[in-house]
Amino acid sequence: MSSNSSGVAALVEPAAELTTDEVRRYSRHLIIPDVGMTGQKRLKNAKVLVIGAGGLGSPALLYLAAAGVGTLGIAEFDEVDESNLQRQIIHGMSDIGRSKAESARESIAEVNPYVEVVVHPERLDNDNVLQVFEGYDLIVDGTDNFATRYMVNDAAYFLKIPYVWGSIYRFDGQASVFAPSLADDAPCYRCLYPEPPPPGMVPSCAEGGVLGVLCASIGSIQVNEAIKLLTGIGDPAIGKLVIYDALELEWRKLKVRKDPNCALCGENATVTGLIDYDAFCGAVSDEAAEAAAGSTISVTQLEAMLKEREEGTRDFELIDVREPNEFEINRIPGARLVPKGEFLNGNALGDLPSDKPIVLHCKSGVRSAEVLAIVKGAGYSDAVHVGGGVVAWVSQIDPSQPAY
Repeated sequence: MSSNSSGVAALVEPAAELTTDEVRRYSRHLIIPDVGMTGQKRLKNAKVLVIGAGGLGSPALLYLAAAGVGTLGIAEFDEVDESNLQRQIIHGMSDIGRSKAESARESIAEVNPYVEVVVHPERLDNDNVLQVFEGYDLIVDGTDNFATRYMVNDAAYFLKIPYVWGSIYRFDGQASVFAPSLADDAPCYRCLYPEPPPPGMVPSCAEGGVLGVLCASIGSIQVNEAIKLLTGIGDPAIGKLVIYDALELEWRKLKVRKDPNCALCGENATVTGLIDYDAFCGAVSDEAAEAAAGSTISVTQLEAMLKEREEGTRDFELIDVREPNEFEINRIPGARLVPKGEFLNGNALGDLPSDKPIVLHCKSGVRSAEVLAIVKGAGYSDAVHVGGGVVAWVSQIDPSQPAY
């Protein structure tokens, strides 16, 4: 087997041959000495699983298909939403409401009919992840939540499958290769991030946003690394973290060392099987969950309360803890905007009314639960928050407003 400059052997043996049509299609690869006929045959023989057909998965799937990867797996359970189209370029207007996996399959067929596509339309969890991963040479991870990232890392480690990881948020992106099976000193994702961030600390792309074209920047890096690993060329990003700042057009590359105390791949590992990843990462902090218990109202309850407030039979303060740009998109009528950060630094507490109840809401209920814990801690014991937030309000009460 050939190996790249770092001594890592190609993951895949070459296929027996390329057809005449394949030679014509991949000619620009074939004339690159480092790829050549052998490298292209390796790509033809490769089996790559892409997790997610979303922001990162879209460019990754299209470029892996165009490159000639013989078998592409798509692990995706979601449906195409209009808000996806700003960045998820594998889907189009006619795909709205359809399975993302099926939409991606059709797009891949248009790009390269020689690629076999295997669809895994179920949500990955502890019961199926090992079975789904089995048989693939490489995994490209385009997930957007911490629980799934840790599960992917652990499952790939147990099956000894290397994987290419990417992450995006607003204008910033990161990418790396985690492959302890390929090198003794190679770190895993837990070596880089031993613990997930505190719940509510890092908003998801759905809450914080992402520049659409950033997906292409990081997704293409992931495919570049995948091709290097599959064919055994170049120096893969094993033990390296690539960081991209799109606003400053700045790339950085940091060294990531294997952690001898890593819970998964360290000398005295404590994670020896799949764990409860939702509990490990947490959707909200323990304080927020405790505050929200018994202090959560539905949007239908809020609608009735607002009507009573209009009639003068009830009074309360409705506070939206989202960001100003979100408030411009849609809002619950009668809400006052006070971003979550103002509660975190304490500035908002002095402006809260003491003569009437406080009702908090955000986009989905996560941030408002965190603020609720702060407000209750400040002595406002009768404060509540709205479960489902603006998302639930728009879908159930006022569908005339745009969703986001």
